[in-house]
Amino acid sequence: MSEALLNALAESLAEVVTLIDTCDDDVLDPDTAVKWLESTAFLLDRLPPADRRELAERVRAAAGRHPEGGWRDSLLRVPDSFGLDDDQHERYCESIAHVVAEFTAAVRDADPATPVPTCPGWTLADLVTHHGATHRWAEHVVRTRATERVQAREVPLDLPDEPSAYPQWMARGAEISLRTLRTVDPDLPMWSYGADQRVAFYPRRLLFEAVIHCADAQLALGQEPRVEPGTAADGIAEFLENLPCRTWITERLSPLPGGSVRLIARDTGAAWRIRFGAAGFSWTATSEAADVTVTADVGDLLLLVYGRRRPDEDRFTVRGGGAVLDAWLGSTSM
Repeated sequence: MSEALLNALAESLAEVVTLIDTCDDDVLDPDTAVKWLESTAFLLDRLPPADRRELAERVRAAAGRHPEGGWRDSLLRVPDSFGLDDDQHERYCESIAHVVAEFTAAVRDADPATPVPTCPGWTLADLVTHHGATHRWAEHVVRTRATERVQAREVPLDLPDEPSAYPQWMARGAEISLRTLRTVDPDLPMWSYGADQRVAFYPRRLLFEAVIHCADAQLALGQEPRVEPGTAADGIAEFLENLPCRTWITERLSPLPGGSVRLIARDTGAAWRIRFGAAGFSWTATSEAADVTVTADVGDLLLLVYGRRRPDEDRFTVRGGGAVLDAWLGSTSM
């Protein structure tokens, strides 16, 4: 791709975003504007850090070609408004710290024997132990730069004797894993059980482990989980990207008749189209037609994908083949 084309695309993106952001409410519906901008933010968030920085530089260069004034100033704000200069690795680490703190607060004073309906057979004590162990395992794998799978039983847990102490033990495990992650280059190649064979796999994976298990705890305690839209959209993409690496899921999908599912985020406009069956599994971040369409807020779609919500709840609108959706969810929910 030529430099001229890259510069033109960067400038066009910045100008369209600025037009949307500065458009009067009587010209463009504010809710529509928010959906468009959030969809753009989601796509830009998926770019590698180097590409995000390059885009920021090209946008600033484009702004510099305009005369001084309000329009130029608006264009210069575009990189900051989308966090193009942010350290994506650190953003994941900060998000993990926030969600684990929320998780810890939810379970700190709860009865450890409380059942967790979304994890059949588990109690809150089991849930907290699992998440705390996941942090300690991930920390060990990253610190030792593992080149092959490490079994969880190989990592010391130092689990307290009293279940009432588990929440603080879990929080401490997260602190330890984050301290290690923050000292390592996220682009360093290493083994992972997902599609991304770099250190960068682990903070992203730990974030969604925390998001889903925090939701498990909140639902068990009668609380309503709230997942930030950008995080939820990234969580759906992360789930779909790593699904081919989860052989126990692909083995359940392959015997199914061919089918397709479309997820549409009511609050952000983001969409995903998923195809599965004997021909294999594939997905795109588009709103192409599918056998069945599920529309809901993106946080609820994330919880649906993970089996924490049911499609017959009022929060979901389902159109098309319910059997296709049931087959998909029955094979992939974790």
